[in-house]
Amino acid sequence: MAQNKNIILVGPMGAGKTTIGRNLARKLSLEFYDSDHEIEQRTGADIPWIFEIEGEAGFRKRESTIIEELTKLQNIVLATGGGAIINQENRQHMQQSGIVFYLNSGAEKLLKRTQTDKRRPLLQTQDRLARIKQIIAERDPLYREIADEIIQTDKMSVSHIVKFIIKRISRT
Repeated sequence: MAQNKNIILVGPMGAGKTTIGRNLARKLSLEFYDSDHEIEQRTGADIPWIFEIEGEAGFRKRESTIIEELTKLQNIVLATGGGAIINQENRQHMQQSGIVFYLNSGAEKLLKRTQTDKRRPLLQTQDRLARIKQIIAERDPLYREIADEIIQTDKMSVSHIVKFIIKRISRT
């Protein structure tokens, strides 16, 4: 891997960023960070509670602070929250600090992966599939804007995706 380059995983909730990131970091003997987990650790509150008390704007402010801090680290694997790319500064920090992989999944697959998850505030709605499709439509251009590589994850196993990323970064 190129010196002082991070591996940044972006994509919608349920795309597998945390699972893939953890496995990738283990294989490469790198530190793994999950921006959502870091927010929860530092605030002592879970994300649904932060959304409830501070709203999405309050959460996004916290998220931007964490993204800025984490992208200053070197040689890490970073799994970002699905909406981290909404903020232009976050996108710049991610692009400047590493190789960005967009883990892309179809709406139906994301619905299946998040169906029983109560910890995702933006999906606490009657029609989850419609909400997922709306989120993808809004964010897909932003993910693509900063991605060095787009990986369609629907039919790939975690180990296959990890091997693909390792192969890709070995070329840089």
